[in-house]
Amino acid sequence: MTPRAALVALHAAVALFGFAGLFGKWLAWDPAAIVFGRTVVAAAVLAPVVLWRRAERGAPSWALAGNGLILAVHWVAFFAAIQLSTVAIGLLGFASFPLFVIVLERWLLGTRWRTPEVTTALLVVAGLAMLVPTFNLADRSVQGLAWGALSGFTFAWLTVRNRAMSADRRPIAIALWQNLFAALCLVFVVFLPGGPAIELTPATLGLILLLGAVCTALAHVLFIASLSRLTAHTASVVTGLESVYGIALAALLLHEIPDARTCLGAALLVGAAIAASQRAARTPIP
Repeated sequence: MTPRAALVALHAAVALFGFAGLFGKWLAWDPAAIVFGRTVVAAAVLAPVVLWRRAERGAPSWALAGNGLILAVHWVAFFAAIQLSTVAIGLLGFASFPLFVIVLERWLLGTRWRTPEVTTALLVVAGLAMLVPTFNLADRSVQGLAWGALSGFTFAWLTVRNRAMSADRRPIAIALWQNLFAALCLVFVVFLPGGPAIELTPATLGLILLLGAVCTALAHVLFIASLSRLTAHTASVVTGLESVYGIALAALLLHEIPDARTCLGAALLVGAAIAASQRAARTPIP
């Protein structure tokens, strides 16, 4: 995969991730139940492909199990943020994760600091600050932002770990095992006595299938595949577009119309993503 092809795959994955945020409003389920259904469907879609391509499936490992747990926490926090507030607030809290990536990438991968990376990450933070003008812990929007930030931290951690794994594992195999382990982690939450109720109707089943197959299985493979040619930092900044895609789709499909501050903050996020994309296309991965 060339750097440009990796960028196309990354942007497609990010658009699908942004679309996934709307399911937090469409599905009246507990976040843990939504993530359980999402990961079960994703694993079921990926398993036949991985089993057919035996040489690429790889064996499960404790590292992949850890990734599954991180993925479960990430998505539960993500949907909790959206259900507490709005699609925009949940996505914008998640958009804080480039800062976490910078720290984790240096700590776990031993890479050096680069001025352009710090600059683009700060641009993302400026966009986030513009979009969230007030902070009151009793406000549901701030609570949603906090859950979104947790979602951002766990996604950053997962991104750095996936980049380290992508050198010797196929993206589709990583995606399969991560979703399977995430589902296994949530079995005990969803099916314990007193766990969240799951009302399964034809409409909710269709939504879960769409969320799991397209916005999870396909998007996950595209995202992990892009990491074989792009740095985790570049992926983190481009993924800042998830909030832009999600806000636009929420305005179109949920009638959550952004105000002028939201548009200005989104412009900062888009600028950071474009700058990172152009730099990645010109720079071969080490």
